[in-house]
Amino acid sequence: MKLSAVLAAGVAMAAFTFAPLAEAAHASEAAPAVAAATSGSTGQYGTWGVDLSTRNETVKPGEDFQLFASGKWIDATQIPADRAGVGSFLEVYERTQNNLKSLITAGKGSKYGDLYASFMNEKRLETLGLKPLMADLAEVRKITSKRDFSRFMGTTNGRFGIAPFTWDVEADTADPGMNVLWFYQGGIGMPERDYYLKKDFAKQRAAYRAYIARTLKAVGDKNAAASANAVMALETAFAQKSWPAADRRDVDKVNNPMTTAELAAYAPGVDWAEFWQGAKVPDQKRIVVAEKSAVRDIAAIYAKTPLATLKAWQMFHMADGASPWLNKAMVDSRFLYRKTITGVATILPRWKRGVAMTDSSLGELLGQDYVKAYFPPAAKAKMETLVANLKLAMTDRINGNEWMGPATKAAAVVKLSRMDVMVGYPDTFRDYSPLKIDAGDLYGNVQRAAMFNTAYNMDDLGKPVDRKKWAMNPQTINAYNGGLENKIVFPAGILQAPFFAMGADDAVNYGSIGAVIGHEISHGFDDQGRKIDETGKVRDWWTKEDNDRFVAEAKVFGAQYAKFEAAPGLFLNPDLTMGENIADFAGIQVALDAYHKSLGGKPAPVIDGLTGDQRFFLAYAQAWREKNREDAMRSQVTSDPHSPGRFRVLGPLPNIEAWYQAFGVKPGDKMYIAPEKRAKIW
Repeated sequence: MKLSAVLAAGVAMAAFTFAPLAEAAHASEAAPAVAAATSGSTGQYGTWGVDLSTRNETVKPGEDFQLFASGKWIDATQIPADRAGVGSFLEVYERTQNNLKSLITAGKGSKYGDLYASFMNEKRLETLGLKPLMADLAEVRKITSKRDFSRFMGTTNGRFGIAPFTWDVEADTADPGMNVLWFYQGGIGMPERDYYLKKDFAKQRAAYRAYIARTLKAVGDKNAAASANAVMALETAFAQKSWPAADRRDVDKVNNPMTTAELAAYAPGVDWAEFWQGAKVPDQKRIVVAEKSAVRDIAAIYAKTPLATLKAWQMFHMADGASPWLNKAMVDSRFLYRKTITGVATILPRWKRGVAMTDSSLGELLGQDYVKAYFPPAAKAKMETLVANLKLAMTDRINGNEWMGPATKAAAVVKLSRMDVMVGYPDTFRDYSPLKIDAGDLYGNVQRAAMFNTAYNMDDLGKPVDRKKWAMNPQTINAYNGGLENKIVFPAGILQAPFFAMGADDAVNYGSIGAVIGHEISHGFDDQGRKIDETGKVRDWWTKEDNDRFVAEAKVFGAQYAKFEAAPGLFLNPDLTMGENIADFAGIQVALDAYHKSLGGKPAPVIDGLTGDQRFFLAYAQAWREKNREDAMRSQVTSDPHSPGRFRVLGPLPNIEAWYQAFGVKPGDKMYIAPEKRAKIW
């Protein structure tokens, strides 16, 4: 888990659990119909922004607020056979995919039109078979030494292949104005270390081992079963030394700077000179080694592993990475394994996979046209106003905080005042003109695009940080807080109903996208963001007394989440989800404060018998309605720092007094928490 993914953790989880790229299909090409009333930032649900028909009013709000707000939707909605889950994020994602498809198919002859065409030409892919992959596999087959293998591993960043480590360029923890190399544990193919080590995932391990064997047999390994066993043993050894996900989100633990020479001395076993030569990375005075002990121990495992096993491991991962871009047999073989991770029954329609691939490869090029067509200037202006109001509300909440001392409050207000806001799309779009796209060469297109995008990131090494660069595309259904850059980013993609709509009631916009804004703002002050100062430097700027009070309240909050059972015997890990849970908690309160301020001292109107606060909380709950398959839920709870959507409703609300007042929640109601036992963080 990269630090950017930890500190800049986006509010949306559900949009990505169904892995649209991996679960691509050979099914119907027809796009699902999407109601015009919900399309684009000008649409909305119902007459004022919430679909009241989805409520189950036989359930008391204090018994289960998610069921009260969306119970009829939950009962009536079936998870599509080709999806791991369904919910508000999938609704917005599907709508956006249809919009992107319209742009792509209308753009014949453009880069993204040609890339999509190369994917949709199934006849050519069947004719080529595995031929595009074989030249790359030949490079591995001719390797005769660990030294040469180390060099080859260095070349895999941005191309098909694998290394025991991953790396990228991000801001320096000590000098956030400069970019340095970040280095992480790697080497495994399943989602998380627990998949290799816990009995709960025996089914997935068996499917993965079988997939390795099938893949190696397909590329010519005459001892594929034995090779698969060796690869599985190697990755299991890597997993045993890998850090758990909860440890990897701790800023203090992952902040381990070294020089190139110090890393080589600390983690011998890899020919580092050859590795860095392959990666085209010169000697560095500062490499932030995230999972320090894991990198050392994985290097030692690598040193003991026979070259033949390493080559089988490498060839499998090259073929695995290439499989979605090859013939149907390879796609289907990969899906047979992947379905055990997600629980899906069928693979996605091919056009959806093609759109997702084009979006991933040419994000800002496609995004530039997307915002012209689907994101009006008025929406950007309204969002900027909302963000400004949320920042003012957060300032008041900081100043009114009971457990935070004066010095810490003053520093927090300074950090908030210097937090940059970016809405919709970047000021300057990337130049894709150097990237070659050939309508007849899907394999080459995907690999060239990946190398082009990797080079774009690596080109920043040793240069000043460009705070105007975006880590997400404009059409992405997400948002993030750029921790080491102290900025918050809201792509145009998420600025759609039910999260945001130009014509929606203000209570709805504040309850949905307002809570998202507050969520991202508050990441600067959660259990990890609070370790980063206003410049983006990793520095403890809290007093010990403030820290102790914060930790005590966070433990109260975490204990509530530890009781949530996401699937039979599967409980949430509050150490993993703490930052996102706190951000949800804070985001709701800050957004509600901002909504109240927006009323200018006047009472909120009553609409359809609902007060402003009631509409606010209903909008929040509707934004997080979802249903997930059990396998997908287990994957999320094991590896994702975000709690499942249900608990993003049930978790924070019982700690917010305004929710009790809005819905008359009383002692004896299932969600009721006595005032003295509620968490008081923000």
